[in-house]
Amino acid sequence: MSLQVVSTVNNSSLLQPGFSLLNFDGHVFFFGQKGWPKRSCPTGVFLLDIKQNELKMKPAFFSKDSCYLPPLRYPALCTLRGNEESEEYQYVIHGGKTPNNDLSDKIYIMSLVSKSSKKTTFQCIEKDLGGDVPEARYGHTINVVHSRGKSVSVIFGGRSYTPLAQRTTENWNSVVDCFPSVFLVDFEFGCSTSYVLPELQDGLAFHVSVARNDTIYILGGHSLQNNNRSPSLYKLKVDLPLGSPAVTCTVLPGGISVSSAIVTQTGDSEFVLVGGYQSDNQKRLLCNTIVLEDSKIEIVERASPDWTPDIKHCRMWFGCDMGKGSVLLGIPGANKQLISDANYFYILRCKGAEEDKEEELTAQSCSQTSTEDPGDSTPFEDSEEFCFGAEANSSDVDDTDTYNEDDEEDESETGYWITCSASCNIDINTWVPFYSTELNKPAMILCSNGAGHWVHAQCMDLSETMLLRLSEANVKYFCNKHIDLNKGLQTPKKVVHLKKQPMKPLRKKKTMNLTTPAKKSFLRRLFE
Repeated sequence: MSLQVVSTVNNSSLLQPGFSLLNFDGHVFFFGQKGWPKRSCPTGVFLLDIKQNELKMKPAFFSKDSCYLPPLRYPALCTLRGNEESEEYQYVIHGGKTPNNDLSDKIYIMSLVSKSSKKTTFQCIEKDLGGDVPEARYGHTINVVHSRGKSVSVIFGGRSYTPLAQRTTENWNSVVDCFPSVFLVDFEFGCSTSYVLPELQDGLAFHVSVARNDTIYILGGHSLQNNNRSPSLYKLKVDLPLGSPAVTCTVLPGGISVSSAIVTQTGDSEFVLVGGYQSDNQKRLLCNTIVLEDSKIEIVERASPDWTPDIKHCRMWFGCDMGKGSVLLGIPGANKQLISDANYFYILRCKGAEEDKEEELTAQSCSQTSTEDPGDSTPFEDSEEFCFGAEANSSDVDDTDTYNEDDEEDESETGYWITCSASCNIDINTWVPFYSTELNKPAMILCSNGAGHWVHAQCMDLSETMLLRLSEANVKYFCNKHIDLNKGLQTPKKVVHLKKQPMKPLRKKKTMNLTTPAKKSFLRRLFE
């Protein structure tokens, strides 16, 4: 086993714990970036080009008939083939977290449409399921098993948010282990069926699963309910007769107490287990070889690589399987780099160079997100994230098309967890819902000053009644900082003056001259 440093990673801030790797025709593609995709790469899928120990990223494209694929972190992935001998395959992506910390329950099918030195195009389709649909989750696994000429996908484990009926203000954003049901998903007919097995009593997340033919082996994992890493080894056997499928589970000895480990396939029936954590405050630096033969599994310890001092002393690590026995490992850069969220990356090769050239990755390789998420478990377990399922090969990429992180907008300026004002106290690690309409993210409202900017309703001291009224009414809102400025810059309302009609001059009354004889005669007749 050899360890190689990947240097000059100028865009490493996108590669944060929870990402996934996809392998199409020997080329590795990155999926699950930090934050929402930008104009530079709206799909959020990148081709990884590793040349001369440098890692570069080139945006990939989707076909016109593709659906939208959010940048999911901690999803479950596996390869899907038409049959066991087929060379063409697709990737199945299920679950995961969006940048807003929403959990996804959708299933996406990704396939390669075209590939050239200039452009890579994928087709992404959302798959609808009927029956017992798995709930939204992350940190779970998905594998494909083959039996009697048929194949199904098997979903197990993971974590989800506390059910609505059980939520309180204190545990509103808390996560729990998913119920330990086994889901059989038939993509040909679009149906899903759940099975409850007595051998599976506790929920597991961030475990390892490897499949061969009709059997899946589940190893390790972390349970929130018991706060432990189970040393149990489970064997799931799926039989697909003409009638209803049959699923059986057997508990085997010889398991390993580990969570957030990475599995890479080095042969048709051989896998290598690396990384992970054996306790809340201790990484697992040992490596194991897993051999699957017929209906048996053998796990033996193997020589570990010469870990660098940075890896030995770092608090956390994360990575993905790159295929052909290679693993991409990352550790935090801490204060050693100018970019605060930059990471160091290594490539761990579990096979010799000659074997790496001769052997091809087989169809049995599966991939999973296998990492605890911040805030889910103990402080040490919080930041670990692992997934596996692609291959480390270089590809011919023009430097002119390489993704440049400097072209992107500052991620801190977008999203729900921004600092909206000087008095903003919204923190992703400590936030709890304030309004009854909030669930996984704080309520925000648009300030109409200038080009407009978003602020947290809670930071603006808005009551729930006022917030609902503003959301329903078609009026402009100005935040506390700009409300006075807006008033000062307002043009005074135009006063409409009423037009007054000119008054007509009074006619001068004629007075009688009583001195005339006619007037005297008139008065005499009047009083007679």
